[in-house]
Amino acid sequence: MKKRIIRIFSYICIFILLLACTFSASAVSYDYESWEDAEAQLYSETILLVNMDTGVPVYEKNSHERRFPASLTKIMTYIVALENIDDVENTRVEIKQDVIDMLSGTGSSMSGLDYKIGEKVKAIDLLYCLMVSSGNDAALVLADYIGGGDISIFVDAMNDKAKELGLEDTHFVNPHGLHDPDHYSTAFDIYQMASYALTLPYFSEITDTTTYYCEGDDYPLVTTNYLIDVNRGGEYYYTYAKGIKTGTTEEAGRCIATSAVADGYAYMCICMGAPYDTDFNGAMKDARSLMRWALLELEFTRLVSVDTPVCEVDINFSAGDESIHLYPDKNVNSILPKDYKVEDVEITPNAPLSVDAPVKKGDIIGTAAVYYQKELVQEVNLVSTEDVSKSDVAYTMHILKNVLLSWQFWVAMIIAVILLVVYFALLSNVRQKKKQRRVKRHRRM
Repeated sequence: MKKRIIRIFSYICIFILLLACTFSASAVSYDYESWEDAEAQLYSETILLVNMDTGVPVYEKNSHERRFPASLTKIMTYIVALENIDDVENTRVEIKQDVIDMLSGTGSSMSGLDYKIGEKVKAIDLLYCLMVSSGNDAALVLADYIGGGDISIFVDAMNDKAKELGLEDTHFVNPHGLHDPDHYSTAFDIYQMASYALTLPYFSEITDTTTYYCEGDDYPLVTTNYLIDVNRGGEYYYTYAKGIKTGTTEEAGRCIATSAVADGYAYMCICMGAPYDTDFNGAMKDARSLMRWALLELEFTRLVSVDTPVCEVDINFSAGDESIHLYPDKNVNSILPKDYKVEDVEITPNAPLSVDAPVKKGDIIGTAAVYYQKELVQEVNLVSTEDVSKSDVAYTMHILKNVLLSWQFWVAMIIAVILLVVYFALLSNVRQKKKQRRVKRHRRM
């Protein structure tokens, strides 16, 4: 009987422990400053200035607003043409009268192809005609050639490429940029388009050319981009400017996509919608002013380093250190004014107060948001830079402590005590009845 009682009591204890563990948790859960020179006026309706090394916009004005791109369209025309002609240096394209006639009465910029009807011109020369002198005739000749006589096929390819590049606010109706209400883009999309084009062969060289002689010509193509033309640029010329493309129609206003490189820095500036009805080119003026400002006043700044801890968290059940420092998993760099104030930079960690061991080097524990003047610059992961092993003794003691201090444990204990009381009461009653039966049998005897 004694062994039976011990066995029953053991079952009850096991039941209590399982009940408490069921109720308890298994583990402890613990813009950059815009530039606006008071003495300078910005003429363009849309502007985007981007540091090309980091992809950081340092000045924006309506950069996602849809506008008519005029001849900035030809950046995409170049992309599709180059990617569909295997050998632009040796491929020759016939100049057709009916293609040139499409521009009759449009007041289009021409590159002289109307004097070469019936001739076969090198594709590379057509690309110079397209980008240097902004020839609408070159755009149509290339589109007709690649489209197999159907320019709409080429335009479809332009729109397909736009989708491939993720240009969500761009749609083309023609390859030259003459006005159409359904022909539009944004400064942001033009930036992405031009950035891609700069990775293609010949593009940088062609768009940075001021004069070019096509095969057999005794008169040159002359750039429409005064920013890069020291001889004709006048007040617009900027010694550090590189390419890329101009555009002008009455509806689009004056537009430009250009870049500047100096002292290890590179910027791209897109200006669209400057006034059309004046000889003054506000887009070129804005681009020159903004790029000059960026090169003179901004610098590459490291806001957060992988070698500098951001915050500290406690380690539960550790066999060693009771806390660890968390470090960013990568450097956070940006382009800021040279005289920026350190207090304008804010790092906001988002990490738990504590974590459970074991922790391995490189484990992501949290994140940190880096702000400059209250605007988000970048978000990074926070990681451990060391291994922290787990103490089984500490973990076991913690579990026991949680069990002993939990209300579930005491509820289970009360239930167990009640069961024991009931059990012993029943056992006593059984014994009493057995005793009474023995007494009765004894009396009968």
